[in-house]
Amino acid sequence: MLIDHQPYQFANLNSHEPTMIVNNVVGLAKAAKGYGVPTILTTVVEERGGNLIQPLQDVFPDQKPINRTFINTWEDQRVVDAVKATGRKKLVIAGLWTEICVAMPALHAAAEGFQVYAVTDASGGTSAEAHDMAVRRMVQAGVIPITWMVATAGWQRDWARTNLISPEDQLAALAHGGATGVVTLWEQQLLNTPVPDTTGA
Repeated sequence: MLIDHQPYQFANLNSHEPTMIVNNVVGLAKAAKGYGVPTILTTVVEERGGNLIQPLQDVFPDQKPINRTFINTWEDQRVVDAVKATGRKKLVIAGLWTEICVAMPALHAAAEGFQVYAVTDASGGTSAEAHDMAVRRMVQAGVIPITWMVATAGWQRDWARTNLISPEDQLAALAHGGATGVVTLWEQQLLNTPVPDTTGA
């Protein structure tokens, strides 16, 4: 569940560099899509706070985010129904802001028996303290903090499993993986580039 990555929320994001959050949540979204992980998008009063950021919407071009008025996403029955319709008992959440839009539904869903993972580097708060306190609060309630690349590694588990995600989708997600992603893309390009014949034959 990717919650409220909207301009209004980014405007008061002070716990992380905003471009890093954009990069990480888009990488997470591309990986989720590639691995076939059901993904729910939400916005809050988008008529005032703006639509979902375009790079994230572009990953799911045909999906309209659930636009709500509830501060706690889990209080919107449409969201709860969408989560339950997936049949999954593990819930991965990233959003803005950590202390409200991530922590509130994470705590609520955990209390209802879901195993909840909060993707801390695809989420951010109004301050470093707010983000940190939210993560601590969630941990006390049993929510598991992870980062976006840990989530993707959990979906892959074994590089020998080559049938889980297409090479194109895997590379699209890895492109957001910093130096490792750049090197992986470079290696893939080398593998797909014929070695030039320098023998003159």
